[in-house]
Amino acid sequence: MLINILQDGFFAAIAAIGFASISNPPRKAYAYCALIAAVGHSIRFILMNNPVMHVHIIIASTVAAFFIGLLAVWLAPHAKCPAETCFFPALLPMIPGMYAYRTIGALLLCLAHQDEAPFLHYLHLLAYNGFTCVFIILGMVVGAMIPIFIFKKISFQATR
Repeated sequence: MLINILQDGFFAAIAAIGFASISNPPRKAYAYCALIAAVGHSIRFILMNNPVMHVHIIIASTVAAFFIGLLAVWLAPHAKCPAETCFFPALLPMIPGMYAYRTIGALLLCLAHQDEAPFLHYLHLLAYNGFTCVFIILGMVVGAMIPIFIFKKISFQATR
């Protein structure tokens, strides 16, 4: 299990560095983005795959995003950049791509079938995957923004 957690964090860190390079932050911020992404993605992995907890992906993503926000607020003054610069690239590896892909696939299959039974089946898949995708993203946004609002004074010190 430990190897899986480390592997998950490592690949999230690599993805965060790639996403951070698009927005051109200071060079010092790349390491912080990678660290924040690795910790946040590992927290989500632990919450979802621990046999004792086995938390749903929506709740796990929200909790992980909250910790990403906390780490970003805490590390942003060290990186000398706003907290958002650190947590946006760290959140992007947690975007639910498979749920979005399955939503579009179910939509197309729903439109392709005229019989009621397959249509209702694909409509069910469309609704399930679409709602899951939307609520994961919404939970990530809310979870990451709560620390920014709680520690408003600290989070805006980095921009002065």
